[in-house]
Amino acid sequence: MKTSFRLYENIVREHLGAYRQMIFLSGPRQVGKTTLARIFASDYLNWEEKDTRRLILKGARAVGQALGLDETRKSNKILVFDEIHRYSKWKTFLKGFFDIYENSVKVFATGSARMDVYKRGGDSMMGRYFPYRVHPFSVAELVDASLPDENAIIRKPREIKESEWNALWEFGGFPEPFFNRQKRFLRKWRSLRTEQLLTQDIRDLTKSLELDQIEILASILANRSGEQLVMASIANELTASEPTVKKWIAVLKSLYYGFTVQPYFKNIEKSIRKTPKWYLRDWSGLDDPGKRAETFVACHLLKAVECWTDLGFGDFDLLYLRDRNKREVDFVVTRDKKPWFLVEVKKSDERISENLAYFQAATGAEHAFQVVLERDYENMDCFKCDAPTVVSAKTFLSQLA
Repeated sequence: MKTSFRLYENIVREHLGAYRQMIFLSGPRQVGKTTLARIFASDYLNWEEKDTRRLILKGARAVGQALGLDETRKSNKILVFDEIHRYSKWKTFLKGFFDIYENSVKVFATGSARMDVYKRGGDSMMGRYFPYRVHPFSVAELVDASLPDENAIIRKPREIKESEWNALWEFGGFPEPFFNRQKRFLRKWRSLRTEQLLTQDIRDLTKSLELDQIEILASILANRSGEQLVMASIANELTASEPTVKKWIAVLKSLYYGFTVQPYFKNIEKSIRKTPKWYLRDWSGLDDPGKRAETFVACHLLKAVECWTDLGFGDFDLLYLRDRNKREVDFVVTRDKKPWFLVEVKKSDERISENLAYFQAATGAEHAFQVVLERDYENMDCFKCDAPTVVSAKTFLSQLA
């Protein structure tokens, strides 16, 4: 199979060759979705263009006629609907379009908000699409953009160039600042992206009259990456109710401003069960080294579990461990609902945490890693270690996705 610089190009290429379903590609602003879509597009329709909006609003038949699809039974055409989620009736439109033109064209839809589709009576999209979630660059993608092997999803370790590692740490994994590698550009890029997200995107998605409060919440959460979300405390800061705060956080998550990690509690005595932890999607703005290190690894782990799930390798999830005795491990990755490996993140500390052994015994996880950011690369397969082990972040992260 032909390979490319980005993992997601290979994912899309495999899908187009193997499946009839529509591709739903979602992810944060500026993560590279449009660039990816244009690689494959025979026809490209962007909802943000006025002429395109007018055409789509006329209905599926009008779009098909404009593209000459009524005259074609089978073709190699690939039609991209970019930012289609901004259309309030996008699900109904795509369902109708697919049902009419399934045999005439491959459909590829993108959105910078989560393109979650739920089965709701006659409006069900079941069986008509496969979702793929796009993430910024990661260590594994920079060293090997090929598709993971279904029978061995953990990659062999490969060393990342020091310049690439430093750029990823300092400028984040979003393509433009990662390649530009200038602090002035990063500041301007991040400021504009945040402004677009907190004004245009929230307004388009929610029509919310509470925009000012959501902006304040976003500024609060910008400094709390890696911390537990105590809803009562945040509600008090915002003089709002807890249900309202939960709703606003859900909006920020849906727009990829950040994500939450829930606690794992099965078989854990006196475990924390309800309080999630919060992480930003972009670690480049975090000044605190510890928070940046934990967020850096959290984003890599989330990318891995979502990639493996989207590719059909199993049901993967990212959780954390904490009990009322304040024992904690930063992350646990589950595979088909069972704990697979634990991860404790440290910037430089190589004294192994006693909590890893405790929670590995309690959960039955196969592996337990203390991932150290400042440890040199080691040519070792981390996943051959069963006991709690100190590992280099450069090695460990290269084995993910």
